[in-house]
Amino acid sequence: MPLLNIHIGSLPIEDPVLKFLLELIIILGAPLLLNKIKVPHLLGLLIAGAVVGPNGLNLLSRDSSVVVTGTTGLLYIMFLAGLEIDMGDFKKNMGKSITFTVFTFAVPFILGMAGGYYVLHFSLLTSVLFASLFSSHTLISYPLVSKMGIAKNLSVNITVGGTMLTDVLSLLVLAVVVGMTQGEVNSAFWLRLGFSVVAFSLVVLFIFPIIGRWFFKKVDDKISQYIFVLVMIYLAAVLAELAGIEAIIGAFFAGLALNRLIPHTSALMNRVEFVGNAIFIPFFLISVGMLIDFTVFFKSLETLIVAAVMLVASIGGKYVAAVLTQKTFRLTKDEGMIIFGLSSASAAATLASVMVGYNIIVSENEVGEPVRLLSEHVLNGSILLILISCTVSSFVSMSSAARIAQADNDATASGTNQESENILIAVNYEETVEKTVNLGLLIKAANNKDRLFALNVINNEKNESSVKNAEKTLHEAVTTGAAADVRIQPLTRYDSDVSTGISNVIKEQKITDLILALQPDKGLTPSLVYNLTNGYLQNDHVNTLIYHAAQPISTIKKYIVLIPPKADKEPGFFHALLRVWNIGKSSGSEMAFYTSGPIIDIIERVAKKSAIELSLHTIDYWGEAEQAAIKLVADEGLIVFMAKRGMASFFPRMGLMPDFLNQHALQNNFLLVYPFSQKNNADETEKRSVSNHDDFVEIGRMIGKIFPG
Repeated sequence: MPLLNIHIGSLPIEDPVLKFLLELIIILGAPLLLNKIKVPHLLGLLIAGAVVGPNGLNLLSRDSSVVVTGTTGLLYIMFLAGLEIDMGDFKKNMGKSITFTVFTFAVPFILGMAGGYYVLHFSLLTSVLFASLFSSHTLISYPLVSKMGIAKNLSVNITVGGTMLTDVLSLLVLAVVVGMTQGEVNSAFWLRLGFSVVAFSLVVLFIFPIIGRWFFKKVDDKISQYIFVLVMIYLAAVLAELAGIEAIIGAFFAGLALNRLIPHTSALMNRVEFVGNAIFIPFFLISVGMLIDFTVFFKSLETLIVAAVMLVASIGGKYVAAVLTQKTFRLTKDEGMIIFGLSSASAAATLASVMVGYNIIVSENEVGEPVRLLSEHVLNGSILLILISCTVSSFVSMSSAARIAQADNDATASGTNQESENILIAVNYEETVEKTVNLGLLIKAANNKDRLFALNVINNEKNESSVKNAEKTLHEAVTTGAAADVRIQPLTRYDSDVSTGISNVIKEQKITDLILALQPDKGLTPSLVYNLTNGYLQNDHVNTLIYHAAQPISTIKKYIVLIPPKADKEPGFFHALLRVWNIGKSSGSEMAFYTSGPIIDIIERVAKKSAIELSLHTIDYWGEAEQAAIKLVADEGLIVFMAKRGMASFFPRMGLMPDFLNQHALQNNFLLVYPFSQKNNADETEKRSVSNHDDFVEIGRMIGKIFPG
């Protein structure tokens, strides 16, 4: 029996092993070859698909296996766009996205309508559908932009939000035109379409998060969690199709629904991105490339004329829309070009609309041949449009993203210090390791990939069980960090007691933040409070965080943040507030701040520079803050800013906080934050601030100068 079922000279290749091998070689080789000549690998995969596809060398057929994998890749692109979007910025910039939608939908639509009706002499109905082809766009360059680290840039945020809206509008135009050709556009049609779209949106955006939160709380298995994500993507896609809209909209909505349940710094997020970028998205690009047939453009002059009109309407219209958006919101030229680069690619929605229009037969000509709503010339022109628009999108996005990323790096390079943020995670309890490391991943700076330490302290009276426990807990900590693409350095310390061992490591490694985990069922015990007061808090230059995890941190919907009056007078306040801000920014959870008026003013100014979802509540006395904490419900967490005796924000009632938390918050996650009480020196504090890429740090430093500790 032959190892490969191959018939010499028989093409396309039918053997599944050889087919998959060839596709993997393309995925592996395209980036390696094209990076040397500065060509985006996305374009290389498209060209490779055209070469090996049925219209090229015919090595591979665009069969059901290619279509299924490619469809998954397309859904993956849209899902990642929804998943990676910063919900705080998304809501803050919704108005900008709507404005961009008006520009990027209307300008190409008008150009396409004029070209179809006046130049190509299409009927009015055909011209409307023809024009809608150019209003939508596919985020084919989004993985490239995300890889360069600028996915949270305002221009990218605006474009991603606009993509959802433009694709919905263009596909609704398709639905209406199809309905009109079939004589179904009446009040019942609009009522049915409106109801199905609203029902779909409510189910995905409100029911999916409930299901996801329940699943992630109950299931710890990493493989099951990833499969669950795939199930939700396809389920949302199917529901979208049932609602009468395209599957890609469902995938995008699934990303929005799971956005807060998959933190950007989590291991699950790393797995989702890795598999998508390694397998599914490249297969989608290859499958699109297989549609390209260069020979059709030499067979008919009319095809070239139609293609020329399509290119002008689509690429020209998207460029004008990007420039109008740039001028309207006073963005930089590079930000305007990244909008153009992301929005200029036509693939998914365009191809779907063309195929639907091509398959609709409106009449027959004199010789009995079918007259289609969109002719063969439009179908062939759309193939050229896909090739050229994806080429333009790849080059423009890559060059613009590189310049934006370089500008971001230049803005922070002068103060970057490798020792500016060193986070120490104490991992003495095996059951708390993963949850504590996940907190460390949320609070860290975005550029901190290797300055996290996991410490297990062993009593000097060495015994074999203690050593094995240390090895096991440290291995789990390192593995959890590695899954999120963060290197955690394991440390084993032999000392007289845990408190002394931690204090010594703090000095040796120049630690800036210490995270201590409570055992889930014990809370704040008298011995821990004693060690805290007489040991850990004696490290005056370190932020100390005491963490109690009753459930996975990704399942928390809202945090109640209690900040005492005068906390802004503490030297470490802004550094500690940044940690809390990062929790909200990385997890997408709502942050409800309860504090005094002056601190509310500070938070409002910070929010203008770095948006998170928040609510602000001014309190006149601490009892109001405690009442808010007492009202905690399921899936809510509590964060309390604390202070040592003698600090500006300390008051006697703080001494009762351990008993208060043990009584009211043991069923919830809670975090006690003790800002550092002494600065090492002005230079070190300055270095801490500029080392982070987040705008919040810069505004925090500025406010820190206005309100000196």
